[in-house]
Amino acid sequence: MATAEKPPLNIELEWRGDLRFQGEIEGRPSLMLDSDSKEGVSPMQALAFAVAGCMGMDLVHILTKARSAPRAVRASFTGRRPQESPSRFTAIALHFVVDGDAPDDQVQRALQLSRDKYCSVWNSMRPDIDFNVTFTVNRSTPAAQPPPVD
Repeated sequence: MATAEKPPLNIELEWRGDLRFQGEIEGRPSLMLDSDSKEGVSPMQALAFAVAGCMGMDLVHILTKARSAPRAVRASFTGRRPQESPSRFTAIALHFVVDGDAPDDQVQRALQLSRDKYCSVWNSMRPDIDFNVTFTVNRSTPAAQPPPVD
């Protein structure tokens, strides 16, 4: 039995001088790739955004389905790369800060599902990258009660 596939992802890149390329995605918003990171993001920066964004989207989606929708989510990505070519990611540390009341075990499960199953970006990368994902949950505190009125 043949495995169903999603439609192919088609992009177009146009050289804009120096080491810059303008990317177009089927008529949708574009992206400037710039090796010097002056007029756009570098390809490695774009990959870092893609990994953090993909896992962040999975995290929000899974928590929302579990009725623990976050109020806010922030991600911090640190990627280590050697000087010599190819200067690929050899280690990635990704930390999420979740504002909301999701239990730690739900956040951990959501991140594990993203890493193991859902994040297409991470699952498209080399498996020998040292990948460490951590999180912090900032839970809301009950509102202060006004003093009783006499």
